[in-house]
Amino acid sequence: METKQGKVVIFSAPSGAGKTTIVKHLLSLNLGLEFSVSATTRIIRDEETHGKDYYFLSLEEFKRGIENRDFLEWQEVYKDHYYGTLKSEVDRIWQKGKHVIFDVDVVGGLNIKKIYGEKALAVFVQPPSPDMLEERLRNRSTESEDNLHKRIDKAAHELTFASRFDRVIINDDLQKALNEAEIMVSDFLKK
Repeated sequence: METKQGKVVIFSAPSGAGKTTIVKHLLSLNLGLEFSVSATTRIIRDEETHGKDYYFLSLEEFKRGIENRDFLEWQEVYKDHYYGTLKSEVDRIWQKGKHVIFDVDVVGGLNIKKIYGEKALAVFVQPPSPDMLEERLRNRSTESEDNLHKRIDKAAHELTFASRFDRVIINDDLQKALNEAEIMVSDFLKK
């Protein structure tokens, strides 16, 4: 069966900038989007579900996938913490006649954009300030102090990539950011 290729919408941001909230909002609308579930080797959190939030793979399974070229993109974000996008996930969504929406880190987003070119819209979600980002990460209370510092350092580096994306949304007012994303994505899918 031939796969009808749809479009690709990529949301990337430093952790805590609000990209997941924006992606969930877009998925609640009738835009023909379906979420691309990423794969990871990190430990599953209590509120997460395998196959819905992530495909939780062992380190060995993930490395085997790399060897087999099963990933569109992947990276080792922290030591032995791999994240990646399975090619089969995009095919699964396109087979359903839908467009793919990604919630991925900055490097992954740029790599996916390279693959799909004009069929992809790459959006960078930027926090209003580095201080606000740190405050959001601290308020989550999901990380140890050591992991929190790693995330903050990584976020500072990721902010330097914003200009390489097609569009940037500054998330200083959530409702405004949601509206901006909705218009941006709707316009892109209509082209």
